[in-house]
Amino acid sequence: MGKIYLVGAGPGDPDLLTVKALRVLQSAQVVLYDRLVTAEILAVANPSAEFLYAGKHEGEQEATQEWICQQLLDKVRLGLDVVRLKGGDPFVFGRGGEEWLFLSQHGIEVEVVPGISSALAAPAAAGIPVTHRGISRSFAVVTGHCGLDTEPDWERLAAVDTLVILMAVGRRAAIARALINAGRDAAEPAAFVEQATTPFQRVHPTTLGDIAAGLVEVSPPATLVVGAVAAFAVSTNSFSTLSASLR
Repeated sequence: MGKIYLVGAGPGDPDLLTVKALRVLQSAQVVLYDRLVTAEILAVANPSAEFLYAGKHEGEQEATQEWICQQLLDKVRLGLDVVRLKGGDPFVFGRGGEEWLFLSQHGIEVEVVPGISSALAAPAAAGIPVTHRGISRSFAVVTGHCGLDTEPDWERLAAVDTLVILMAVGRRAAIARALINAGRDAAEPAAFVEQATTPFQRVHPTTLGDIAAGLVEVSPPATLVVGAVAAFAVSTNSFSTLSASLR
């Protein structure tokens, strides 16, 4: 029997992989990777490994998830060491918990290797502190990708100082309107961080009202930050440029 490593790939920059993530990638015999895992991260894995793409597409999520679980089971039973590679952290909106539970129920050894979540990395890469003395004493991370029966409790979340919303691009106007209706100020600062920590990073400083009005153009993957701290956003098209300016 082989072993499964449930690994967080971080937000995109290969330099933000943990040391342990790098080590298990370099020794993996199979790498089953998600859509948001960058080519630069795959390039540091064992070149002799079998690479299996496991990206999900709209309307096929459940069928793909079943295929992923079966692949993990089949490969590890062949005696192979398998890295299940997920963007960010595997337990932050990555269905990592479901895969861990499935494998555990089948008696498979699983080791979780945490990763840096884009919920923290994306704001930081844009110069936004999710907490800041005198401005923000709390933050919450929420998914913007919701089914009809799984809408977040925006009334309750509206009371949190800083909101970090993942997978919000497609529903950004509706989310912004829901937050305004729940009591957030339409003039409140907000920012989208697109393709965070990669050379293609773009930061879009804006307001909640402009998002609600459909005035903000942004492409996924992007992280939305709402709150006074979003006013710190460094409007730059390059994470590399920002990093160099801070050195």
